[in-house]
Amino acid sequence: MLQLVSLKESSKMPRPPRVHIEGGLYHAVLRGNHRQTVFHSDRDFQCFEHILAPALDRYGARLLAYCWMTNHVHLAVRVGSEPLGALMRMLASRYALAKQREIPTTGHLFERRYRSRLVDADSYLHALVRYIHLNPVRARMVKDPGDYPWSSHRAYLGGTAPAWLDVEMARKWLGYSGDTAVSAYTQMLHEPPGADERAAFYPRPPGRPARRPEQDLG
Repeated sequence: MLQLVSLKESSKMPRPPRVHIEGGLYHAVLRGNHRQTVFHSDRDFQCFEHILAPALDRYGARLLAYCWMTNHVHLAVRVGSEPLGALMRMLASRYALAKQREIPTTGHLFERRYRSRLVDADSYLHALVRYIHLNPVRARMVKDPGDYPWSSHRAYLGGTAPAWLDVEMARKWLGYSGDTAVSAYTQMLHEPPGADERAAFYPRPPGRPARRPEQDLG
C-alpha cells in the first residue's frame, strides 16, 4: 500500500513531524520559491549534481531515480539512518549559496518546506519511476523522455549512469534483471497508470475537474 505523508504548510495548524523510516523509499520534491526558475543553464544543473553526490554519501542515502526540472527537482531516495530532511536541507542551502554567489539575490531560492512521500517500494516503485521520468513530457518540454538530458531515464535504458545513481537497486526492486531489464522498463514506462496510482501521484484540489495525467506538471 502506498503511504503518503502530506507536508503542506499551514498557518492555522502546527506542522506535522517528518516521518523517518530507516531504509524507507521517499519521493522528494524541492521547488523554487513561488515556483521561480532555479536552473538557468547546464552549468546550474551540473552544480546541483556536484552538491548532490557528497550529500548522498554523507547521509547514507541512495538515489534510485531523479529528474531536474527548471523550477523544481524530483528524487526517489532510499534513506539510511539519517532522516531525509538533513539531505534536502544540504541540497537546498548549498545550491542556493552557489546561486547567490553567481547572481546576488535576496529572499529564499527554494520553498521553505520540501515535499515528500513515503512509498511502498515493492508495490509502487514502478509508478514513482514512471511519474518522475515522464515529468518533462507532461510539461510539454519534450515529446520523449529520452530527449530530456536531466533525468535518470537514459540510465534505465542502459546508458552510462553517474556514480551517485543506484539503478541496480531500483532494477532489483522492480524485478528487472539481465538482458530483459531495458525492455521491461520500456514496457512499464508506457503502461497507463491505474486508479490507485492516479489518486496518489496526480491528485487534484477539491472542486477542480479531473485532469489527464499528461496535464499534471508535477
